[in-house]
Amino acid sequence: MAGQIALAIAAIFTGAAVYINVAEQPARLRLDNCALLTEWKPAYERGFAMQAPLAAIGCAAGLFAWWQTRDLRWLVGSLVLIANWPFTMLVIMPTNSKLMAMDPASAGPECRALVVRWGWLHGVRSVLGAAATLIFLWAAIG
Repeated sequence: MAGQIALAIAAIFTGAAVYINVAEQPARLRLDNCALLTEWKPAYERGFAMQAPLAAIGCAAGLFAWWQTRDLRWLVGSLVLIANWPFTMLVIMPTNSKLMAMDPASAGPECRALVVRWGWLHGVRSVLGAAATLIFLWAAIG
């Protein structure tokens, strides 16, 4: 059961991450710089509040499945899913901090460039989520 929970949560994480990259980010980039930053700030906060716990809970469920079965695929999937945390903190957070410090009223080309960069970095989160989901699926069916 823990493995199925890990798989479901990883899939939810991945769906949310991919949605951001294929729907929200392109729509956001069609806005002017002021509106772009005004939209990005609360969207980022809400997305972080949703995705961080999903990665942690999915990892914990995967680790429990590994403990139950000793199948290394559950361990690997868990590590891939939780890799979103250090990646976010070490690689994405400097960009987030710069964007959060900007005033939307004076947002300019630098703001847009940072949001574009943020989108590419967030794509890594989508890839990590998809990889974890596939690894968990492989463990669940094998």
